[in-house]
Amino acid sequence: MKLTVTSSPHIRGKESTGSIMGHVLLALLPALAAGTLVYGLRTLLVTAVTTAACLLSEWLFRVLTHQHNTLPDGSAAVTGVLLALTLPATVPYWAAAVGGVFAVAAVKGLCGGIGQNIFNPALAGRAFLMLLWPAAITRYAALGQALPLFGSAADAVTAATPLHHMQMPALPEVSLADLFLGRVGGSIGEASALALLIGGAWLVFRRVISPRIPLTYLGTVAVLTLVFSKGDSPVLWMLYSLLSGGVILGAVFMATDYTTSPVTPRGQLFYGAGCGALTVVFRYFGLFPEGVTYAILLMNAAVWAIDRFTAPRRFGTGKGGAA
Repeated sequence: MKLTVTSSPHIRGKESTGSIMGHVLLALLPALAAGTLVYGLRTLLVTAVTTAACLLSEWLFRVLTHQHNTLPDGSAAVTGVLLALTLPATVPYWAAAVGGVFAVAAVKGLCGGIGQNIFNPALAGRAFLMLLWPAAITRYAALGQALPLFGSAADAVTAATPLHHMQMPALPEVSLADLFLGRVGGSIGEASALALLIGGAWLVFRRVISPRIPLTYLGTVAVLTLVFSKGDSPVLWMLYSLLSGGVILGAVFMATDYTTSPVTPRGQLFYGAGCGALTVVFRYFGLFPEGVTYAILLMNAAVWAIDRFTAPRRFGTGKGGAA
């Protein structure tokens, strides 16, 4: 009798890395479409630049380190699209390319590749750009302005985002309906909360992500901004806090990254609450009005400890692992 000897796992599901990344890309299409409608065709070029930079960096890094090609798994493409959604449409193309190279080559590649990176690559790329060229990624074009497809968009008329108004503090001038449907300025992925929620619903429906982290993240932001409201109407302040900026994008697509989020159910709840609490702290006391990027990156660094202290007790053992 011929036996096939292979390493674990011996029971495999139908989903592969490529199919999971395909679902994520599909879920990102509504947000990308909304960004294109609001900010123009330059949105697609920015996305093409970040995605191409990520794909090229992935391929070149694997070639230089004599490793097998991992482009077919789609993870580099997902990183490129996510990075683009965190940037304004006015970002210089060279900056978008630098962010893509850093996200894949430095954050993902040097850590060992997919499944081994400590930080979310797309958010790390944005944080890198924010550190070196903050003006390039905090210049938000006024709504309805035609941005040039080629060349610099530095001369575009800039406008304050809803989060800038809330830092004064004051409620934004735009309505909640505008925030929800997509008629506000900001980063590409902030164009429409509805588009992000549609993508998130698809991922939950396909069981690509669990709703634990997004719901805990958004729930924590809602509770804290309701209790510690800065406006005359705590409910309105809470709703504007949820719909403004990248909190929904971060909760649905960034914080749920398999590699950089806990695997235990209790850990995911703790992680989501930590992301939400830090987001509110950074928004209230930070230099910049948005706090999602650094909140998630800090919680990424704590994932190993969260998994360790929330691990379920093994069957047949007591506290401390004793039989």
